Amino acid sequence: MKILITAPYNEEARQELKEKAGEIVYKPWKPQGRAYNEQELKDLLDETKATALITEHDEVTDPVIRAFPGLQFIGVCRGTPSNVAVSTARELGIPVFHTPARNAQAVAEMFLSNVITLLRNTREGCSWLEEERWEAGAHTSYLQFKGNELAGKTVGTVGFGAIGRRIAAMLEPFPCKILFYDPFVESPKPSWKKTDLEEVFSGSDIVSVHLPVNDQTRGMIGKTLFSKMKPGAIFVNTARAVVVNREDLLEVLESGRIRGAVLDVFDHEPPDSTDYRIIHLSNVLATPHIAGATFEVEDHHAAIMNKAVLGWLRERGSTLSQLENKAV
Repeated sequence: MKILITAPYNEEARQELKEKAGEIVYKPWKPQGRAYNEQELKDLLDETKATALITEHDEVTDPVIRAFPGLQFIGVCRGTPSNVAVSTARELGIPVFHTPARNAQAVAEMFLSNVITLLRNTREGCSWLEEERWEAGAHTSYLQFKGNELAGKTVGTVGFGAIGRRIAAMLEPFPCKILFYDPFVESPKPSWKKTDLEEVFSGSDIVSVHLPVNDQTRGMIGKTLFSKMKPGAIFVNTARAVVVNREDLLEVLESGRIRGAVLDVFDHEPPDSTDYRIIHLSNVLATPHIAGATFEVEDHHAAIMNKAVLGWLRERGSTLSQLENKAV
């Protein structure tokens, strides 16, 4: 087996695959500053004669997969294989692996840091200090930027997969009460209450979204749910923008109906004028889709992918020689 790896992949993980699965051709997308497009990926697969692919953001489209129907597997170093024509791979009998939870720790840490920053008015205090506005009176800043503690708050999550559960676990020592909505998950702890969407929005001080994008989730969160939030509540979205009705979010924030929002994703990236209206609001802490952007995430996805690929090989009872004989 010859595996083309275009995802960032550390040397230790590459060596493990080399020893247990076959030859490795490492052509990561990062040096060129963007993912490989459809034609570039076709050219790479043709040039390297690879029989398997591990990718991250590249365009693994229907034409790419049909041009290489002998691929033994496609690995996608992402939480969901959204850049891969999965239905085509399934039709051709090519297994597709991905790396759920690769960024769970990164996103959970970003949730904590940014929610606390908003609660404590940290940005405003830093700006005030940098602008040299500290005049006589030792208690000016103490009074002006007094905020709230995260401890004791009720945090509700919409979706309770790896990231939602990691956040819940990290919040326990504060402590915080946890509510969650997820029809596909049962509560792993009695103290984490599974409930409906309405209670998550009405009963939480902080509502955090952790949903995939599909026909059921697009535009799922809008005016009706926002209207149930407490006036002092904070809305957090580090998942996907399209699960939220943008106009409804803008209205609830501009009107001051809720305290504010922590946002890492937008309907358009780069943002359009409406996105920027939201971003520039004083009660919004916005980051440029970096909640999952840590160097450690690349180590996590390599470890998760290796476990999936090597486990698949063991289940098949395949040897290197058998795989090589099946290569097209």
